[in-house]
Amino acid sequence: MDPLHKIYRLLLFIIIGLIALEILPFLSSIIGMLVFSFLFTTIFLQAVDNIERHIRSRALGVFLILFSTIMVGIIFIGSFISNLGSQIKVFTKKIQREDFTSSIENLSNNIRDSLPETIGNLIPESEKIILMAKNMMIGVFQSVLSLLGSAGSLFFISFMILIFTIILLIEYHDFKRSLVRFMPNKYLEVGLRMIYNIELQISKYLRGQILAASSVAILSIIGLLLLNQFGANITLVVFIGIIAGLANLIPMVGAFIGMIPAIMIALMNNIGSEIAMDHQLFGALPSPFFILDIIVMFIIVQQIDNNFITPLVVGESVGLHPMAVMLVLLIGGTLIGPLGMLFAIPVAGVLKVVITEIVFITKNSHLL
Repeated sequence: MDPLHKIYRLLLFIIIGLIALEILPFLSSIIGMLVFSFLFTTIFLQAVDNIERHIRSRALGVFLILFSTIMVGIIFIGSFISNLGSQIKVFTKKIQREDFTSSIENLSNNIRDSLPETIGNLIPESEKIILMAKNMMIGVFQSVLSLLGSAGSLFFISFMILIFTIILLIEYHDFKRSLVRFMPNKYLEVGLRMIYNIELQISKYLRGQILAASSVAILSIIGLLLLNQFGANITLVVFIGIIAGLANLIPMVGAFIGMIPAIMIALMNNIGSEIAMDHQLFGALPSPFFILDIIVMFIIVQQIDNNFITPLVVGESVGLHPMAVMLVLLIGGTLIGPLGMLFAIPVAGVLKVVITEIVFITKNSHLL
């Protein structure tokens, strides 16, 4: 190839790259929807294949799986919103009661008296605390209203992901056969094996993530129920645990996300209770309203997840060493943030498959 052709190809490659960079922001939402559709397809693919073997209708199998999943999601979200609304109503009535002011005043005085004077002076007056509580409730309502305001775009994105998922689930094997037709006969076997290994890596990873998230949810629920046995008076326990489990899909932060609503609900439910105010962790450390108990419980859950569940289940699912899993998570989080942590391990698994196949081809190229 003469130098002019090389320069021409290089310039063409640069121009195409620049055009792609300009177009990418406009296509990012579509790419995101396709990525999530592919992930959902990978999760449901095996179940759809199994149902198709029994009822001989792939479309009906896709409908049954997705309909069941959507109904469970609607029931969960509806129940959560209903219970959260009840919790907000109870706390709003508590704020409006006259004895609430005296409870807040006693709480403020007790905290101020138990701390050194320089730190105690930083504690707000009871009127300011009540105003902060009311502002917090207003903020919660505003957040709910803004969420409802964005429900249209959220519904559209969810609907498009659902449509893409249905198409991928129904036509998945046809798509794969079409891809295989473009492979040269010389590399057909290697290409088929690469596709199979990539599918296996992603499906095993997703199953591992779901198992890890379920473990965090169950451990969080058990921990909160145990705290209630000692008088913590935390409501919405199941929902807090499920939120912590779902947030655990972004590793290393999930359990702590569940900690915040648990502490807020404990404060809401126990303000005015002298027993909760005087509670001590392990009978030694002051832990008003069981705040330290909740923090310690979620730290224990997080440590179990970080040191045992995620490295073992997720690491083995993609064939990566636990240390490599931690490094990949740190790199993904540093480069892209939470989404980087979410997709870092499956990307690393896919790269591992591709590199393994390239090494295999390189070593055995004389046989091809």
